[in-house]
Amino acid sequence: MAAGRLPPAALTLKQFLRRQQVLQLYRKILRAIREVPAEQDRRYLRDWAREEFKRNKDATEEDAIRMMITQGNMQLQELQRTLKLAKS
Repeated sequence: MAAGRLPPAALTLKQFLRRQQVLQLYRKILRAIREVPAEQDRRYLRDWAREEFKRNKDATEEDAIRMMITQGNMQLQELQRTLKLAKS
């Protein structure tokens, strides 16, 4: 391999940062789901989140990834609002 040349599987800085955003969102969603009181609902939401992230793991288009992150953040906020209302 020539000096200075990256292997084909290496991520660009932009891709690396976007990946970090996605992983951070996934962790936040899973943490929020832990707060759901009913075990059956927790299991359903955890399976749903895992399936959504798995289904979209091969996405490469930058605009589509940004849109999915935005949508995921909105869903996370909705879940957090719902949990907050349930506690009060």
